[in-house]
Amino acid sequence: MNKTAAIYARVSSDRQKEHNTIASQTLALREYAQAQQYTIPPEWVFEDDGYSGSVLARPALERLRDLIAEGAIATVLIYAPDRLSRNYAYQVVLLEEFARHGATPIFLKAPAADTPEQRLMLQFQGIMAEYERAQIAERCRRGKRHRAKAGCVSVLSAAPYGYAYRRKTEAAEAYYQILENQAEVVRKVFGLYTVEALSIRAIVRALNEQHIPTRSQKAAWIHSTVWHMLRNPAYQGRACFGRTEPVAPQRLTRISRQKGAYAARSPSSRSRPQQEWIEIPVPALVSKETFELAQERLELNRKLSARRTKQPSVLQGILICAQCGYSLYRAKAHAAGTSYRYYRCSGSDRYRAQGPVCSARPIRVDQLDHLVWEQVWHLLNHPEVIRGEIQRRLQEHRQSSPDEQRQEKVSKEILRVEQQTDKLIDAYQEGLLNLTELRTRVPELKKRQQALEKELESLNLQVVEQCRLLEMNVSMERFVEQLRSSAQKLDVQQKQRIVRLLIRDVVVGPDTITIHHNIPFSPDPTGQKASVYRLCTKRVDG
Repeated sequence: MNKTAAIYARVSSDRQKEHNTIASQTLALREYAQAQQYTIPPEWVFEDDGYSGSVLARPALERLRDLIAEGAIATVLIYAPDRLSRNYAYQVVLLEEFARHGATPIFLKAPAADTPEQRLMLQFQGIMAEYERAQIAERCRRGKRHRAKAGCVSVLSAAPYGYAYRRKTEAAEAYYQILENQAEVVRKVFGLYTVEALSIRAIVRALNEQHIPTRSQKAAWIHSTVWHMLRNPAYQGRACFGRTEPVAPQRLTRISRQKGAYAARSPSSRSRPQQEWIEIPVPALVSKETFELAQERLELNRKLSARRTKQPSVLQGILICAQCGYSLYRAKAHAAGTSYRYYRCSGSDRYRAQGPVCSARPIRVDQLDHLVWEQVWHLLNHPEVIRGEIQRRLQEHRQSSPDEQRQEKVSKEILRVEQQTDKLIDAYQEGLLNLTELRTRVPELKKRQQALEKELESLNLQVVEQCRLLEMNVSMERFVEQLRSSAQKLDVQQKQRIVRLLIRDVVVGPDTITIHHNIPFSPDPTGQKASVYRLCTKRVDG
């Protein structure tokens, strides 16, 4: 009697693929099939290369299950239960599914499951496989965290755009090498975003118009690529391990539903608290100040995104209610055939408020915009205030971070490490040091030298950033003069952009309006610079 059977084999890592363990599984299964007089059709050999046993969504396993559900396969040869799945619950699901459609699984490395005792042993092996998988995952997690704390970049998934990952050798640890042509693109992106204040979509458009190649040299630049680039802390010299963690998806998608009730859902992740990140030093492409400025702009754009705004207003997105802390949004009202726009507190809407409804009254858009713009215009007519603030920030930066002094110290330390390395080599050549001691001490000095060189590169970028601040200070008066000459021609969007540069937020109270400036407007009576200018005026109502 001619007996037919299918073969299923699986390996979960690229290393196992390289060592041909899946080929050894298939060979052992073919030998067993020949000994038991099974015929294996070529299209019935199912292999999953590099797929984890903790999930069910595997291409070859899906094809096998489809054929079993059609009744085409009666026997499945599998090397061991953990090759079918390392999750005991998934093993039970698959075995029940096979039995329901008349398919018999045969494991080479497992006892027969004819008696209750044999079935118990098979289930016990499935439990041990799941326990082993959990142990492997925990060991990998601990090992990666240990290497990350030691500063090894090998624990990171891949080098971002602008770098090339260099593998560990006998002479040096793994490291990120700067690719200058890509590094210039990264600096250009940060410059366009922080200095020229272009939007991410405008930056994407500029990169594609200039035909700047991506890493793959094929696809065009897209919004998400630039957005992730601006958020990557590696570009300021601090690559972070453990920024995200896997979580179960909150909802079942259509694709997941089609895979079945027991199929693994699409992987999801969430950001971990920043204090839990492990920083690994890498060469910096932009200064710390430039990176922090980009983060401020990203957060500001997230709050002030226009989204579906059809008609912008000057104070859109920066108004806060003094009574409840909710933001103010714009609403429209009609009276006597005329439509009016108001700023209305979100907390005054009953369907929004989780507690007591806010009693703040609406306020006319045109009148409040005009009132705040007058104060901003008054500030622009005093360029000495802006110039003084830039000088104050430069002075604070020099006092808190003496970059030039640190540059000199780091340069001397690099020279001292190089001299120590040369002395060790000389001692080895003169027979004062054996080869084992040389191999132990020189790599440590090389790692120290690489870390110092990375720090020196970051300091050089910070000095360049200070020079940009000085240049901005020199051109401030000319900028303000040009702005004054064109003030009467500014439209709402231009005014909105200027207001957002100078004002952090506006707190609207029952009788007062408090304007929080990014630049101090007037000195405090105590002699300290105040960061809040208070405007007391009669309530502006419609």
